[in-house]
Amino acid sequence: MSTTHTRTVITGMAAVTPIGLGTEEFWKAALTGANGISELARFDASGYPSRLAGQILDFEARDHLPSRLLPQTDVSTRYALVAADRALADAEVAAGTLPDYDMGVVTSNALGGFEFTHHEFRKLWSQGPEFVSVYESFAWFYAVNTGQISIRNAMRGPSAALVAEQAGGLDAIGHARRTVRRGTRLVLSGGVDSALDPWGWAAQLAGGRVSTSDDPARAYLPFDREAAGYVPGEGGAILIVEDAESAHERGVARVHGEVLGYAATFDPRPGSGRPPGLRRAAELALEEAGLTPAGIDVVFADAAGIPDLDRAEAEAVTGLFGRGRVPVTAPKALTGRMYAGGGPADVIMALLALRDQVIPGTPGTSDVPDDYGLDLVIGEPRERAMTHALVLARGRWGFNSAVVVGAPQR
Repeated sequence: MSTTHTRTVITGMAAVTPIGLGTEEFWKAALTGANGISELARFDASGYPSRLAGQILDFEARDHLPSRLLPQTDVSTRYALVAADRALADAEVAAGTLPDYDMGVVTSNALGGFEFTHHEFRKLWSQGPEFVSVYESFAWFYAVNTGQISIRNAMRGPSAALVAEQAGGLDAIGHARRTVRRGTRLVLSGGVDSALDPWGWAAQLAGGRVSTSDDPARAYLPFDREAAGYVPGEGGAILIVEDAESAHERGVARVHGEVLGYAATFDPRPGSGRPPGLRRAAELALEEAGLTPAGIDVVFADAAGIPDLDRAEAEAVTGLFGRGRVPVTAPKALTGRMYAGGGPADVIMALLALRDQVIPGTPGTSDVPDDYGLDLVIGEPRERAMTHALVLARGRWGFNSAVVVGAPQR
């Protein structure tokens, strides 16, 4: 199969986020500005400097998964398995739809199974090693979501697990596209994260970038003059990336869109005097998509919510597109930064924006510095004719990723 001419389409997708456990619920919440950020409910966080998180509050694993899986899975893996089930159903993929070696799994995870590991370590320290679950050997691992999804759905084709913090989810989609273009008919891809137990929470706060605000509506303000950190979130999204010809052959009724371009770069070392790599990632993704900057109708921003990082992203966007030349949005302020889950969730949001020809707003943000030069969509959603969207993500320690998606061909 030619890697040059193979078209890769999105035939299924599912979101599991603080503002919706279903794709349409997620989309409706984004358009109405429903805030998924609240005070931590998993443990008593009153003694911590930061106490707000984007939490999934209405998920009961036993309602969605067989009981045999519960003792061996972290909460993040449970989210991933449910999202995978829903994305496969959306793509009309069931047992026997395709040969098992024609289907692969590529996921990203940035935090591992913190809650599972914390629980088992407490047993180790308080009761002894004989009380530690045998499943601790893999339930904490970054590759466990790929493995569990693969086993549950008999997907034995080329598979991988990627780690690049917030950028990892887009990297997973890019690698899935590459895998399809190399001959695998279908790849399940995306990212999911959760680390809202005391150990995981302390690890996130140690980075020094988490907002200390106690106001859910003002804690995470991407590109705002008062931006002072982000709010961690949990969840993410799973997508089905498929060879367009194969999807047509098996009679897929609906295609959500097409993955047209992907690129990743790494920032130079601090103090080198060289610019960050985000703009270059966007340029390379557009080049692979065969588009010029004028062909992009909306940008879904990484939106760190930290002044120097927001400014750097604004410079990347305006340097590529010009001042105020393209609408920019960051609906992730409703969910918090979901790490590996953030990029795939933004890809779903972008595909839905192209479908409905409307851009969701950036909640909370109201005062964008003029020198950022951004046309940031704030307040109400904005209607606009759109065909292509650019999704950006940055991971801590220098990871940059960009994905270009297009509306399905008519």
